[in-house]
Amino acid sequence: MKFHEFGDQNSPHIMMIHGGGNSWWNYLRQARILSDRYHVILPTMDGHGEEYAEKYISTEDTADKMMAYIDEKCNGQLFALCGVSLGGQIVMELLSRKPDLTKKAIIDGSICYPKPVMARCCMGSIRFFGGLLFSEKACRMQVAMMPKLLPKKMMYPEELVHYYMQDMPHIRKETLYTMYRTYMMQYTLKESVRKTKAEVMYWYGEKEMKCVKNSAKMFQSYVPSCRIYEAKGYNHGYLSIYLPDEWLKIAEPFFKM
Repeated sequence: MKFHEFGDQNSPHIMMIHGGGNSWWNYLRQARILSDRYHVILPTMDGHGEEYAEKYISTEDTADKMMAYIDEKCNGQLFALCGVSLGGQIVMELLSRKPDLTKKAIIDGSICYPKPVMARCCMGSIRFFGGLLFSEKACRMQVAMMPKLLPKKMMYPEELVHYYMQDMPHIRKETLYTMYRTYMMQYTLKESVRKTKAEVMYWYGEKEMKCVKNSAKMFQSYVPSCRIYEAKGYNHGYLSIYLPDEWLKIAEPFFKM
């Protein structure tokens, strides 16, 4: 696992965890803006990005490695912890490990209970179409199709297109199989998360799947102080991945509260 750092290491620490299949650059634009006030840490999970050759094991194993980094480099405590999709599930796992790990947390578009049928469908699609979805040619086609599928404000800048083309063709089927099995089929929110002292926001898009919205309610039932935010008109992870300015408009006031 690799950790990319931005800003003064003596500033309050913010860790932002990318989603499955993406990489550290998922939050790059937010990190650069926040780095004038915070020390921002963007991990690259095993099996992803430049760490594609490392075996991805599970949500819990990933949390173990991030916790070790936080203990060593941040004196065991963060100011804020954020994650989208798989990254958000890892945020939940980290919150369950240590009540005072972080003051603030944002979970975006994540699930926290098993969905085995959905996992099998995703694993089947990778088995039969993985080569078509993640080959260099397929990734170039996906980038070319973005202007037709997404509004202009959601287009990746050239730098992120470069990182996308550099990293996505390397992701292995084994990583995706394991990710879907552990993220969708096996993970369940831990009872110990009830002890967290963090102020938490749980975000999801209005067009998200029902299981994501149900996960937000489930998390809130464990942590009643959690605030749920629905991003009107948006789908999975749009704020974190495609709309950094809108992400910051919601996150920054939350950080200042």
